[in-house]
Amino acid sequence: MKLSPKALGLFAAVVTVAIWTFFIVIARASAAHNLMPLDIAFLRILGASCVLLPWGIYLRKTQGIGTFGAGSLLGLSPLPLRTTLLAGLFGSMLYAVLAYSGFFFAPAAHASVLMPGSLPLWTSLLALFLLREKPSKPRLIGLVCIVLGDLLVGGESLLKAFDGGNVWRGDVLFMSAAFCWSVYTVLMRRWGLDAVRATIAITAFSSVSFLPLYAAGAYLGILPSHLATAPAAEMAFQALFQGVGSVVISGISFNLMIRHYGPVKSTMITALVPGLSALGAVWLLNEPMQINLIAGLLLVTCGILFGIRRA
Repeated sequence: MKLSPKALGLFAAVVTVAIWTFFIVIARASAAHNLMPLDIAFLRILGASCVLLPWGIYLRKTQGIGTFGAGSLLGLSPLPLRTTLLAGLFGSMLYAVLAYSGFFFAPAAHASVLMPGSLPLWTSLLALFLLREKPSKPRLIGLVCIVLGDLLVGGESLLKAFDGGNVWRGDVLFMSAAFCWSVYTVLMRRWGLDAVRATIAITAFSSVSFLPLYAAGAYLGILPSHLATAPAAEMAFQALFQGVGSVVISGISFNLMIRHYGPVKSTMITALVPGLSALGAVWLLNEPMQINLIAGLLLVTCGILFGIRRA
């Protein structure tokens, strides 16, 4: 049965918000199980590669490579080599490594605020310097709210660093992961990249760089890894959810949502993610919801909603 455009848009929005929310909760829950953070990044890229690389080869054979010049990486990427390297470094490999490493130090509630909350901040700063886009007054007010919210969440853990705490490490990793994704977003906008081809390209980059290097390092014992001892069911789940779900399905659903609702309404919908993932961490992972987290969450959510208002 074919869905109407309205039903398809609503379905895409629900799928996107659900996957983005459970990405944070599941990644934090995985930190208490068998796999190491780079193991999860490895399985994420492997799962996405199993779907996107054949898709990329199909597009290259049937539709050509569009207006971006010759492909690269032996035909696995539909984009030129320089574009593939820069976009793949920030949008796939570094983002995955930093984000999953952060969950091994800081709770999911911190990730709920610092990762989606920092995206508008980093993106606005990078767009100012790289694209010469000056933020409007509403967006500036929203960015101030986001900075205050991030300080409420991460400031306490930074102060506890002097007492030997490690939560601040996770907060810094979350902020760094958000920065990498913002770099990828700005590069996509600067080069006018198609979302599907860009996703295929960054996955191709990680599949030919990170996957063989990490597999060799884990096999030789150079890098700490539990891939050889972790249950097969757990690894298959991570490859399916983190790779196929978080990369492929949510990428498609997010683009469908933007086509139906437009970028402004879509961003308002995804502003639900910080609150839902924080509540999910409290309910499913028994994480405490402290006053500073609640205040930071409210400020970041308000900052996102206020920042996307039309000037």
